[in-house]
Formats: sequence, structure tokens, C-alpha cells
Amino acid sequence: MDMKKRITLELRNRNPAEIAELVLDNSRSADGEVDGLTDEFTELEFLSMVNVGLTSFAKLPSLPKLRKLELSDNNLSGSLEMLSEKCPNLTYLNLSGNKIKELSTVEALQHLKSLQSLDLFNCEITSLEEYRESVFELLPQVTYLDGFDQEDNEAPDSEAEDEDEDGEDGAGPTGAYDEEEDEDEDGSESAEAGLGFQVNRANQDDDEEDEEEEDDDAAGVQGQKRKRQADDEGEEDDDDDDV
Repeated sequence: MDMKKRITLELRNRNPAEIAELVLDNSRSADGEVDGLTDEFTELEFLSMVNVGLTSFAKLPSLPKLRKLELSDNNLSGSLEMLSEKCPNLTYLNLSGNKIKELSTVEALQHLKSLQSLDLFNCEITSLEEYRESVFELLPQVTYLDGFDQEDNEAPDSEAEDEDEDGEDGAGPTGAYDEEEDEDEDGSESAEAGLGFQVNRANQDDDEEDEEEEDDDAAGVQGQKRKRQADDEGEEDDDDDDV
């Protein structure tokens, strides 16, 4: 599918000014040029054109809000200075798998003052002696080159950062959920305590009933003893009268 038709499909009847992310991977550019993308995409922040056969930025429109640009696996070999003119606020640029051979080509990115991450993996330039040191020296604004900083610390995953931000935004509901859990736990503990009290109360009542029954039995036995004693005394009195 050609790039222009792909853009039309990706728009889904929306206004270009409403689009913040646009993925055109594996579509076909027109003779190596960007085709169908216009300066109407004023709100575009992320653009991906992976493996589209791109060789030039001549027809790339002005994208002042663009921050992330994916251009891996194309046929780019120069003209990078046009990126600073068309996309001055880039923070992330992936040029891996292109035909970039010389440090002078990369030097054109010096005007991208906000550029923090640059990827040149699988470009011939990476085979140069002291490649990393040279690029960091040429582009002091760059923090991460091919996914690592100058101390070989890996760049944070952008998706993980987005998830963290989402997590922070959702702190309210999460906190509310925890409170509900605490309330449920408190309620369970109260219910258990109440049940325990009822069981203890029932046991206590049973014990009291048992004690009352024992007292009644004891009273009955004592009554029988008293009756026998009275009968015995009556028999003795009869015997005395007979004498």
C-alpha cells in the first residue's frame, strides 16, 4: 500500500490536526519521498515510517510538535540537517538500519537542541573507531546513543514510563481501592469478633444452665436425704413410744 493511501486510512475521517500519533510502517514512499503528509498535522507528536524506502526529507512537512521520529530500515544517507528545520523539537530519533557512514552526516543533528536519544544501530557509522565517544562529543545534548548512555546505563523503556505516569494519574482510585480493602478487613475482623462473642456468650449460657441443673440435682439429692433422715427419726420415735 502506498503511503498516501495509508495516511488516508489512518485518519479514519478525522481532521489531520486531531492526530497526535501516526504509524506508516511498511507502506511505500513515492520515489523515496514522504507522500501524503502535510503541514496540517500540527499536533503530531509521534511519527513512525519504518521500512518505507525513504531516501530524502525534501517533502517532509513542518511538524513543530513532533517529539519522536522512527525512521529505521530505510535508505537514508544524508540531508539530516532538514530534520532540525522541519522537526525542531525532536527528543527521540531512530535512524537504525540506514546508510549513514560518516560522522559529518550526524553532525547535522547539532541543531536539534532537545534531542536526548539517538539510535544508529546497524548503520555503517557504528564500525568507526571510537564511534560512541565521537558521537557524544559531537552531540552533547544526546544522553542515550543506541539505547545506552556514556556509562553504559540502559535507557528507560518509554512504555514503562507511560505506565508509571498512568499509575500516578490513577493514584486516587488505587488509594480508594485500598481503603475499601481495609474497610472489608475491618468489617471481617468485627464480624469475627462479634461471632466469637456470641459463641463465648452461648458457651457461658450453656455453662450456667449446666450449673443450674447441677444445683437442682444437688438440691434434689439433699431433699431426699433430709426426707430419709426425717423418716428414720419418725421410726425411732415410734419405737420409743412402743417401749
